[in-house]
Amino acid sequence: MISAKATLAYPVKSSRLSSIDALRGLVILFMLLDHVRETFFLHRQVLDPMDIDTTQPSLFFSRTLAHLCAPVFVLLTGLSAYLYGQKNQGTSDVSLFLFKRGLFLVVLEFTLVNFAWTFQFPPSVIYLQVIWAIGVSMIALSALVWLPRSLLCALGLMIVTGHNLLDATHFPVGSAMHVPWAILHDRGWIEFSDNLRLRTSYPLLPWIGVIALGYCMGPWFTNVTDTVKRQRYLLVAGLASLSTFVVLRLINAYGDSPWVIAETSTQTLMSFFNITKYPPSLLFLALTLGVGLLLLRSFEQPKLHKVVQTLAVYGAAPMFFYLLHLYVLKVLYVLAVALFGLNHGDYFGVDGISAVWIIAVLLACALYIPVRWFARLKARRRDIKWLKYL
Repeated sequence: MISAKATLAYPVKSSRLSSIDALRGLVILFMLLDHVRETFFLHRQVLDPMDIDTTQPSLFFSRTLAHLCAPVFVLLTGLSAYLYGQKNQGTSDVSLFLFKRGLFLVVLEFTLVNFAWTFQFPPSVIYLQVIWAIGVSMIALSALVWLPRSLLCALGLMIVTGHNLLDATHFPVGSAMHVPWAILHDRGWIEFSDNLRLRTSYPLLPWIGVIALGYCMGPWFTNVTDTVKRQRYLLVAGLASLSTFVVLRLINAYGDSPWVIAETSTQTLMSFFNITKYPPSLLFLALTLGVGLLLLRSFEQPKLHKVVQTLAVYGAAPMFFYLLHLYVLKVLYVLAVALFGLNHGDYFGVDGISAVWIIAVLLACALYIPVRWFARLKARRRDIKWLKYL
């Protein structure tokens, strides 16, 4: 029998809610792998989309795994926002929470997150990356939640499927539209002052569409939708998304740069899956969200219970993990440089992608205990309001 004290310390979640945390936990581990690559394999930089002629297959597919991270994070943020509203005071409460937490994430991006990447204070460059994108998307969703659900779904689909029509639109530096367009859709630099530049690594428009679609999925995960129906919805949505990717990719008509038949079958396969992340193309989102939806469905299967419970630990405290792993990686890199020096030009790095995987696995194991501690603290101390922001 589970004691009342144990239940209070770490509430048992239903399979549908554990699956959400588990999917978030899985992509967190993929994110860790990619950030280890960006720390200890930066001498082998990759482009977007990648250059299949110079990128080794192991690096290509490791990087491709990480493509799941941002779309799944943003989709689940929208879904979790809907569920938050169901537990609280409805639309007004969720709108206020989204605005406050989104603003909190934007501040984090400008401060703790940027410092973890650059170790510069005051900064000369600020990279507006995934936390910025999630934060501003939450602020946008705080206004959009007042729309009827059907209209919000239509708007989300329209943005995700139609934003590539804007790819040819550019505004030069000095134009009144340069800054807003760099933020919304055209990845670029913003000269904030003589000593500070901003890099809009994650243009926002497509992510607003994704978070809206995540919010629209919310009713599938409430108690009014039974498991069979929810799994059918997830299966249909996931297969429809993947079918969109395959069909559009085969005909090379719309949604990303064309793929080519290369010299080898491996390079041809790489070309087929070589999709654009900045900003995320329709095909990028169709592939990653399709896979994410099918994984979300599979994580409700009883046979995966132990795997789900382990992954859910990472997914229950995502922002805590995010900040912790960035600073751990930076400390490890500084120590490695101090001990071994720069062994790859301007960088210290490992010699192969297999070493990146080994470091990522070891770090995932090492970070499990502090993340589990924080997740339990969050569950136990609901009176500490700021913990929910992490």
